[in-house]
Amino acid sequence: MSKSTEEKLHRLLEAAKGKGMGLRFCVVGAGHGGMAMAAYLGLRGYPVHLYNRSEKNLQGVLWSGGIDLEGTHEGFGPVEKATSDMGEALSGVDVVMVVTPSTAHRSLAEKMAPHLVDGQIVILNPGRTGGALEFQQALAEKRCGALVCIGETSTFLYASRALSRSSARIFRVKNAVALATLPAHWIPPVLGVLADAFPEFKAGTNVLSTSMENIGAIFHPALTLLNAGWIESTRGDFDYYLQGITPTIARILTGVDDDRLAVSKSLGVHTVSAREWLYLTYDSPGKTLHEAIQKTESYRGIKAPANLDHRYIFEDVPMSLVPMSELGAALKVPTPMIDLVIQLASAAHQKDYRAEGRTMKRMGLDGMSLREIRHRVIGIKSK
Repeated sequence: MSKSTEEKLHRLLEAAKGKGMGLRFCVVGAGHGGMAMAAYLGLRGYPVHLYNRSEKNLQGVLWSGGIDLEGTHEGFGPVEKATSDMGEALSGVDVVMVVTPSTAHRSLAEKMAPHLVDGQIVILNPGRTGGALEFQQALAEKRCGALVCIGETSTFLYASRALSRSSARIFRVKNAVALATLPAHWIPPVLGVLADAFPEFKAGTNVLSTSMENIGAIFHPALTLLNAGWIESTRGDFDYYLQGITPTIARILTGVDDDRLAVSKSLGVHTVSAREWLYLTYDSPGKTLHEAIQKTESYRGIKAPANLDHRYIFEDVPMSLVPMSELGAALKVPTPMIDLVIQLASAAHQKDYRAEGRTMKRMGLDGMSLREIRHRVIGIKSK
């Protein structure tokens, strides 16, 4: 990015920051998270568009003109425009909050590419592992000429559910969620733009740090596979975390987490363990992962998936574990436990999740050295 281009984007971000409550949002995805976020923004008084690829899922919002919200925030959140037309959804907005499964990130980037305009901010909520990198790569492949800022969060801000096609509930708002942009030096101005709407967002170091702080990769795939018998015999009628994570399973999850931490260290990224994350996010102390899980009241009552055809496997394995393994292989860091979970998931679903997942090539990192990868995320052009 040239100096003049950098200065232009900086001016555009400063202009967006100055809009205050006039800042305009588009929420992409009308699932559990998207409905909650759109309702929250509307309730706060922000003009908000809601996009979903299926117009059928928007009928309730179109009929009522918004979303009823309950839980930590209560009231009616108006939605200015609900549409399945990407051009309409992105027209006139400043910030695009993508709240969809990460398996949709590439296709969404391809759909957005012709409609994005200079100065818009696109945030993946969350990016999982390598989300912002893949999204930016997909825009480049589609020759998107707009000067946009791409970012991602380390996890989704809310524990939430859509109660109907026109109502949602936020059960809990996380204490803090890391956000990073690509490149990293746009983190402060983007946080400045989002500060009033989302004060819980904090500065991540870069998109490698938010990607590697992907705790869902630790808690979801292995836990689901290790409880396969119980899930299939009871259709998930047990507390997923509190009953599903026994001391033995917690030790296995800790092994998967150790692989993640090893890759993070090799990338030069500081991140916390899953046990430490529970304390920082939910105030849950514990000397072991099992102890910390048992003290996480926010997990009480959360049931297991009804079957194994669930995003905890078909999303979290290819979009979280595969890129961690790929980064490990590129850096010559063994990831035996992560690789084992990928193999088990592929066998369970009869799919090649490694081939379908976020590879180095899809993240635009193929053939790069560690120095080149770090320069890419920081915003330095490697010579």
